[in-house]
Amino acid sequence: MASYKDLQVWQKSMDLVEETYCVLKGLPKEENYALSDQIRRAVVSIPSNIAEGQARDSKKEFVRFLYIAQGSRAELETQLQICVRLKYLSEDQLKNCLQLNEEVGKMIRTLIKRLSTTNY
Repeated sequence: MASYKDLQVWQKSMDLVEETYCVLKGLPKEENYALSDQIRRAVVSIPSNIAEGQARDSKKEFVRFLYIAQGSRAELETQLQICVRLKYLSEDQLKNCLQLNEEVGKMIRTLIKRLSTTNY
């Protein structure tokens, strides 16, 4: 694989970043520098860690960074659920984000398994 940009999981996680940023526009102004910032950091961390891990040119390092991306993905999901519980956003407003987040999680798990059983 020539670049992290060729990875479908990186491409899908970039879609997740875009979708999440769009949804965050619906948060109340008082959350612009609190929960909103946390969500932005978590979602940006996902493709960033995928890219950094792949660029390290070591299967072990790549897998380690994929686990970090997976942690950021779980953090994002939790923060989005907090938005629902605080009634800042509805489940319906977050449907695409949550769906993309789940897809990215499955893709990361699959890539981890593949890397753990093959030569890279």
